[in-house]
Amino acid sequence: MLSEHNIKKIVIVGGGTAGWMTAAACARVLVHPDIQIELIESEAIGTVGVGEATIPHIRYFNDLLGLNEDDFVRKTNATFKLGIEFVNWDKIGKAYIHPFGEYGLHMEGMRFHHFYLRHKEMGHPYHIDDYNLQIMAAREGRFQRPDKSIRNSPLSKIEYAFHFDATLYARFMRSFAESRGVKRREGRVTEVKQNSETGFVEQLVMENGDLVNGEFFIDCTGFYGLLIEQTLKSGYDDWSNYLPCNSAVTVASEKIADPIPYTKSTAKAAGWQWRIPLQNRTGNGHVYSKDFTSDQKATETLLDGLDSAPLGSPRALKFTTGIRRKTWNKNVLAIGLSAGFMEPLESTSIHLIQTAIARLMTNFPDKLFNQSDIDYFNQRTAAEFEQVRDFLILHYKATEREDTEFWKYCKYMDIPDSLSQRFEIYQENARLYRHDNELFGETSWFAVMHGQGIYPKRIHPNAYMMPDAELERRMDDLRLTWKKCLETMPTHQAFIDRYCRA
Repeated sequence: MLSEHNIKKIVIVGGGTAGWMTAAACARVLVHPDIQIELIESEAIGTVGVGEATIPHIRYFNDLLGLNEDDFVRKTNATFKLGIEFVNWDKIGKAYIHPFGEYGLHMEGMRFHHFYLRHKEMGHPYHIDDYNLQIMAAREGRFQRPDKSIRNSPLSKIEYAFHFDATLYARFMRSFAESRGVKRREGRVTEVKQNSETGFVEQLVMENGDLVNGEFFIDCTGFYGLLIEQTLKSGYDDWSNYLPCNSAVTVASEKIADPIPYTKSTAKAAGWQWRIPLQNRTGNGHVYSKDFTSDQKATETLLDGLDSAPLGSPRALKFTTGIRRKTWNKNVLAIGLSAGFMEPLESTSIHLIQTAIARLMTNFPDKLFNQSDIDYFNQRTAAEFEQVRDFLILHYKATEREDTEFWKYCKYMDIPDSLSQRFEIYQENARLYRHDNELFGETSWFAVMHGQGIYPKRIHPNAYMMPDAELERRMDDLRLTWKKCLETMPTHQAFIDRYCRA
């Protein structure tokens, strides 16, 4: 039996990816006949729907829901993703892949990249990509899931994520949630009624006059932030000085070839363009700064950069990178774009929805709404956003480009002290650290720094303890092992055809 303090009515305002992911998780975890979950959305209000690429953590969310992965892939026209290729970021004509899996193996208690850099010092020509199975597979268009039966093999540790149709994904989450009792209400909210003493939200007035009561409200209304900002005035920290892109234009295009198992991000004159392959089409978008180009020019850049004919007309989107000063305020929690926005450079949008949901379940309130819990939630959310922010800034700052005013700005802009410290430490001795179990670990930081031409003066002194001959033997063995593993993997398209073709 629930206690008198248990929340019994949860109202989610807004659908889309954030709303229906939240509804699905609540329906899966908060299983009790006395708990009601209601989601309000309007067909007349469109969703942003640009989040078609993900990172491996989404598989944990799918596992929480108990989803069948093949069914999920089929119903969302999904493909598999092994990393992100960055083209023209350091300099025009240069490309690298930020992979999901680690490079090589840790040796003597240290990260592999120290030994790789020492091997390079010895005059060996091998590329860092030769020691990462995900990169090798991405380049050759191969994919398979990890095979746990092959112990101590790179094939047992393949990290991957998905590309999918964001609209179909929201529909998939909606089906899951409704089948578990979530009630959907169609319509617009025209008024929000608050308690006159506490300021807590108590009731929503619908356009048709219906009243919706609730005890805990989750705001998934996107940039508008109907509850968290328009009602509660929670404030917003603007990070545009660090991440100057503030606009995007998107369009789908025809499928012309078998899908590649990675996202492609190509730097442009005033931003960058993504290419995301699905089973039935390709997703494209140009993220840019209106301070350095026009909307018309940005749209022309997008269309000129397509590999195939567009499907429909381009859609425009405006945004301000940053975070609400309070993502949880009183009895309102913001999830998704209503909480903040990190541009989709590293496919973190859906991940930030997922971690907000996980943090909510850990700190799920009762009717007393303990302020210390709320403060802790907000602190951890802010820390996570700041860590992601710094990693995104790295891509812009670590460049030699000065061919446009946009890239000049990025190269010479001020950056947060937290990022400056990482730069200084790595440039001195190649050391990288992971703070508070942050999203992007040492492998990710090395991939972008090394890929964009940030090379250290020295490496960890203990990396010189290993005799040269032993280091050469180990590096040779690793390259041979990775190559043999690659040869056993099917093509990406063959894997899809066999297990999960839409």
